[in-house]
Amino acid sequence: MKKNDLVFGLTVIGAAFLVFIGYRFLYGKEGAYVQVEIDGTFYAGYPLYEDRNIRLEYGGGEGFNELCIQGGKASVLSADCPDRLCVKQRAVSRTGESIICLPHKLAIRITDGKEAEYDGITG
Repeated sequence: MKKNDLVFGLTVIGAAFLVFIGYRFLYGKEGAYVQVEIDGTFYAGYPLYEDRNIRLEYGGGEGFNELCIQGGKASVLSADCPDRLCVKQRAVSRTGESIICLPHKLAIRITDGKEAEYDGITG
């Protein structure tokens, strides 16, 4: 490896780091609400500033996820889906972050509480 290769590699890594930090500060605002969707349909919304546990049940009680909102963050405490990847995901608190449970078709999204603006595609 030559000196120029090392300088180029460090420059690329530094630029990627600066883009990440810039994006995090400009667009990663703290969220205000948790929006829960089941099978693509809005189910409920909860404020992030109120600590609570919510049991989300599916198919007449055959399946469940337990959503925990605590300290301004949302996470899934437990679930009976086969892989439990939703439980293993870290807590979310910033606008745009989400937790997804594919077996239960559950999406937990952090929003700023404002109405979403429609674009030309969604109508």
